[in-house]
Amino acid sequence: MRRKRSLGRRLGPREWEEQPKPMLAARSIQYEMADRIRAIPCGGVGAFHALAQRVGLVKVLDRAVHLLKVHLPYHESDHVLNVAYNILTGGTTLDDITVRRNDEAYLDALGAERIPAATTAGDFARRFERSDVVGLQEGVNGLRVKMWRRRLSRAERRVAVVDADGLVAPTLGECKEGMDMAYNGVWGYHPLLVSLANTGEPLYLVNRPGNRPSHDGAAEWLDRSVVVLRRAFGQVCFRGDTDFALTQHFDRWTAGRVEFAFGIDAMPNLVEIAEGIEESRWKPLKRRIKRIVETEPRRRPENVKERIIREREYKNIRLVSEHVAEFPYRPGACQRPYRVVALRKDLSVERGERVLFPDVRYFFYITNLTDRTAEEIVFFANDRCNQENLIEQLKNGVHALRMPEGDLEANWAYMVMASLAWTLKAWFALVVRDGERREDLLRMEFRRFVHAIVMVPCQIVLGARRVLYRILGYTDWTRTFLRTFDRIRQLEFT
Repeated sequence: MRRKRSLGRRLGPREWEEQPKPMLAARSIQYEMADRIRAIPCGGVGAFHALAQRVGLVKVLDRAVHLLKVHLPYHESDHVLNVAYNILTGGTTLDDITVRRNDEAYLDALGAERIPAATTAGDFARRFERSDVVGLQEGVNGLRVKMWRRRLSRAERRVAVVDADGLVAPTLGECKEGMDMAYNGVWGYHPLLVSLANTGEPLYLVNRPGNRPSHDGAAEWLDRSVVVLRRAFGQVCFRGDTDFALTQHFDRWTAGRVEFAFGIDAMPNLVEIAEGIEESRWKPLKRRIKRIVETEPRRRPENVKERIIREREYKNIRLVSEHVAEFPYRPGACQRPYRVVALRKDLSVERGERVLFPDVRYFFYITNLTDRTAEEIVFFANDRCNQENLIEQLKNGVHALRMPEGDLEANWAYMVMASLAWTLKAWFALVVRDGERREDLLRMEFRRFVHAIVMVPCQIVLGARRVLYRILGYTDWTRTFLRTFDRIRQLEFT
C-alpha cells in the first residue's frame, strides 16, 4: 500500500511550473554485479507454475503424453511447460529458450537444476505423432472442464459458444513435409482452430496442409468439442462462416441438441427467394452501439480517407441501409427445413460526387435457433469475428504458428504446446476475484498481459522448503496479481 500511495502521488494531478530541464534526467549511471542477490525480470512465471501444479496440469501432461522411455533427466511435462513458459516470459522462438536456460536465477525460480535446451525441445516436438498430439489436447481439455465448473457461474455455463475457422500459417521453408500452397498463393500450412468464445480458449488446434479447405475435417473436431463441453455447459452452439455450413451434419446436430448459426453462401435460389419477399416483411436493422460515452461526446474528426476517395474520384461503395427478413429453407442434404435469416444491404456505388447506380447485396445465415429474433441472429453470427482477434494473438502474440519444425506433426505439436501459454493466461484470468479485472485479462492482448502480469522483476531467495519471489517494483496490476496468487494457492483439483 505504501508503494501504491507513493506511485499515486507521483502520477496524480498536479500543477506544474515551467521545468528548466527534461524529465528524463538520470546521470552518472553505473552497473555492478551483485554478489548474493539474484533476480529475474519475469517473476510472474512462478504464479503460473503454481497454477499448473495446483490444477494438476503437470500430472495430466505426464499421463497424456508418452514419448520418453526413460526420464534422463526430463519428464514429458518438463518439455511441454518449457515451451509454454518460454512464450509466457517473452520468448518468440525456440532459440529464446537459451536465454532462460542460461539464467541461474530463472532455474532457481522454477526449482530446476536445468531445463531442456532449444535443440532438445525441437527433438521432443519431432517425436509426436497424430495420436500423441490429440492425447495432449484431450488431457488439457479435461482440466478445462474442472476450471469451468469451479470458476464460471451457472449463468456463464448456460450456453457454450464454439467458433471454428481456418487460418493460413505461412513458412519460408522449402523442405517442410506437409506444406502446400494455400488459396491465396501463400506456401505453408492451413490449421483449423476450434475455440470457446466464452473464455477465448483454443479447444482444438489441428494442423493441415496449406491447400486444404477451411472446413476440411471440421465436423470431427466440432463433435469432439461437444463431448468436452457437455461436461460443464448446459447447451452447445456452433458458429462459423459459410465454409462451415456443413449441411450434411445439420440433422444429426439438431437431433443431438446442438445449436448452430452459420453463414451460408448467397446461392441463386436463396437470392431468388429473398427478392420475392414482400417489402413489408423486411425490417430495418439497427446496429448496436459499440460504446456508451459517459462524458460529453467528442466531435468526430474529418474522414480523411473519404475525402481523398472523393477528390480523386475513386470508385466508392457506400452503405445506405440494412434490412433483415427470414424464411424456412431445406438444404438438399437435410430432411427438415431450417431457419434462414437474410440480410439485405442497400448500397450506393459512387465516383467522386456522382452516384453511378444503386446496388443490393444479400447475406444469409442458417440456424436452428428459435429463441432469437432475426436481428439477434445477425448480431450473434457477426460476433464470431471476435475469433479473428484470437487468431491474431496466436499468430503474432503467442507466436504459436511459426512452424519451426520440418514436418506436419512436429509443427502441430509445437503449435499446441505454445498455445498452452494462452490457456494459462485464460485460467489465470478465471481465478481473478474482481469481475471487471477478470474480463480485462480475458480480453487483453497477450503481449500486454505478459508485460502487466508476468514481467514482474523479482529477487529469488532459496529457502529450506520454499522459493521466495521478492517483488522489486510496483505497478497498477501488482495488487491484482498478489490477490490472485493467494487464490491459486488455495486451488486443489482432484
